[in-house]
Amino acid sequence: MSPLRCNACCCREEEGMKKMKLLLSTPRSLLPAAAIDWCDVTVKCRCRWRWASSSDGGGLSFFKCHKLLLQFLRACGGRLSSSSTFLFFCSSLLVLTLLGMSFAWLAFPPFQHHPLHGEGIAGCQPDNEGSWSIGVYYGANPFSLQPIEMENVQSDKGAAWPVANPVFTCASVLNRTHPSNFVADPFLYMQVGKMYMFFELKNSITKQGDIGVAESSDNGATWRHVGIALDEEWHLSYPFVFEYDGEIYMMPEGSKKGDLQLYKALDFPLEWKLEKVLIHKPLVDASIVEYNGQYWIFASDFSRFGAQKNGELEIWFAPTPLGPWHQHRGNPVVNGNKSLGARSGGRPFVWEGKLYRFGQDCGDSYGRRLRAFHVITLTKDEFWEVEVPLGIEESKKGRNAWNGLRYHHMDVQQLPSGNWIAVMDGDRVPSSDLLIKYTIGSAALLVLLALNILVGVLFGCVRFVFPAGCILPSKRSDTLLPRIHLQLIPRIYKTLNRSSPILRGRMWMRSCMGFLLLLFVFILCVCAVSMVVKCFFGGNGAEEPYPHKGQFSQFTMIAMTHEARLWNLKMYIKHYSRCASVREIVVVWNIGQPPDPVTEFDSAVPVRIRVEPENSLNNRFKPDPLIKTRAVFELDDDIMMTCDDVERGFMAWRENPDRLVGFYPRLIDGNPLKYRDERYARHRKGYNMILTGAAFINSELTFSRYWSKEMDTGRALVDELFNCEDILMNFIFANSTTSGHTVEYVHPAWAVDTSKLSSSAISRNTRGHYSKRTHCLLRFSQLYGGIPLKKWEFNSRNDGWDS
Repeated sequence: MSPLRCNACCCREEEGMKKMKLLLSTPRSLLPAAAIDWCDVTVKCRCRWRWASSSDGGGLSFFKCHKLLLQFLRACGGRLSSSSTFLFFCSSLLVLTLLGMSFAWLAFPPFQHHPLHGEGIAGCQPDNEGSWSIGVYYGANPFSLQPIEMENVQSDKGAAWPVANPVFTCASVLNRTHPSNFVADPFLYMQVGKMYMFFELKNSITKQGDIGVAESSDNGATWRHVGIALDEEWHLSYPFVFEYDGEIYMMPEGSKKGDLQLYKALDFPLEWKLEKVLIHKPLVDASIVEYNGQYWIFASDFSRFGAQKNGELEIWFAPTPLGPWHQHRGNPVVNGNKSLGARSGGRPFVWEGKLYRFGQDCGDSYGRRLRAFHVITLTKDEFWEVEVPLGIEESKKGRNAWNGLRYHHMDVQQLPSGNWIAVMDGDRVPSSDLLIKYTIGSAALLVLLALNILVGVLFGCVRFVFPAGCILPSKRSDTLLPRIHLQLIPRIYKTLNRSSPILRGRMWMRSCMGFLLLLFVFILCVCAVSMVVKCFFGGNGAEEPYPHKGQFSQFTMIAMTHEARLWNLKMYIKHYSRCASVREIVVVWNIGQPPDPVTEFDSAVPVRIRVEPENSLNNRFKPDPLIKTRAVFELDDDIMMTCDDVERGFMAWRENPDRLVGFYPRLIDGNPLKYRDERYARHRKGYNMILTGAAFINSELTFSRYWSKEMDTGRALVDELFNCEDILMNFIFANSTTSGHTVEYVHPAWAVDTSKLSSSAISRNTRGHYSKRTHCLLRFSQLYGGIPLKKWEFNSRNDGWDS
């Protein structure tokens, strides 16, 4: 079939054609500067489309006045074989788009993840400075601090048990005029019965730092945002708050203003006035401490000649915090590698008569980690310090941990009880993460373009000549613009022009070399497309937890296995230990010699092996006093799913901690009762059972009920058939509550059953497995009076997690 072409286009086409031919035939050096009136493309055209014969020269033109436009393009932009080139690039675009969509479908969860959703206008937006948040630590001394979740702190909000870090995020800033992209640099001020925390917030509207304040009445377990303490026309951070002579002062960093200013509280904590300028220098992260009868300031001045950014430290001293302040004679006392911890990282403090300070290690990235130093000598003339262990263990969860990649500030103070409390900021992404990802994504995009052009040239689909100059018509008049000479990298243009005819058409689609080239380029394109999609649409790369009522929590994982499945257990622990909310993994070991949890497993959390004397499925629900979390995630060792799926299930359970929340729904119905699979449940549009092989339960209630005397006969049946422990647990839930809704389903994005690769699974014989479970249903219904058969519909959640 012949292609379509436009017949009788512009009203002035013939006249325009003559003038265009004259323009193209005239040497460029002889072209007049005056306008040449050629086809007026602004005139409305009426085109009659007909089928053209192949002898007409062919090509499907989608442009009005196509002949003139094609000749103009050939004169200005090089010579293109329009039809083949157009089809080639359209086909390439289609293939690459399908590859990108396929990668996104496989790699990205289908559910929207909004872990931080403040009420601000534009709060918690991705920021190139990071996604800083704040956590709380406790300890008997300032160098033996543990995160709040290790203290098993409970809150009145029930499901947050134990309370876990971070305790304050940008979503906690509930101020519509000052929404925040992140919160950092926390400082504490304690009063009787209350604790105040001052921090830097990155204003999402003004893009500058302001000083916010929050309060806590339960020793830092929960925080309420109070408001904005300080908002100036310049950037503010590092709100060093202290008390002197019965007054409360704040010394924030305002180096953009060019000096170090001191504010005094008029109506604590929200009303402050400028008291005085302490030092007329743009000091960064200034901290005051009293030591040996003098007041000392540790700060950095990066404007000093020869100062190394993030690697310079200087000291100032005065008889009182109000001054006058004088420079240390050795300033700068540190000026070198930015990984040495020179820049201040929090409040200096005195413990057991010794002075300590925190410094930022900015070697790999800004704010990469904190370092602690013992100041041995501090006089007006001398300064000497040595590094000491910080006493805080870094998380091994990487980006899945709230402070997995960076933590650069800590304020530690002693509580009235004698113990110590610290507030620390942390981030899950490195400095300039967005910029780095966009740069890599852009580079991958250029690689895709270059590969497409190269393949098009080699297979003869593209013929392109880079011109030495170009003549463009004016948009507003008929004047002819002067030539625009391509003066940038002319040698490259010459090389390309020489190479194009040499390379063009050198490969054949049906040749072996051509096939191998296409295969190689296709693999490169898949890698490049994956990189582009990941960099531009993949977020920060973390599988983050979901807060419930503004709080985070943790759970314990329980897996039951034996020696024949050790290979599977190693993969299981390595993967799930990196999930954000997993605190501990308990392995219920039924058969054989147990492995060494320290040497056998690559785990980011503690792994505990609980060896059982008997091989019984009932062991997975045995009461365990060593479990320190209310939530327990029972997950078979042959199921692999994403951490995001696990976090969504945990979030759903925290909303209703009295339910059995899991990922595998079943429907039992009929008379007599019959066990049915998920496909049957979806066909019937409802479920009434959740398999405990992948489910969250309340360990404080269900374990004791499962091992009560009333369940002795049921547990004996489980041992007899070596099956049905999850059915017995569903009977317990159904018969122990009057609320009605006892089970809840969460749909996983994907889940892989690795038992298909092993011969040790008890459910490989599907028909026999289902027959046993139907028998269990009949026996349990006789023992415990049946199970409520009310179905719970799919798609009942507003977030679509049960679709």
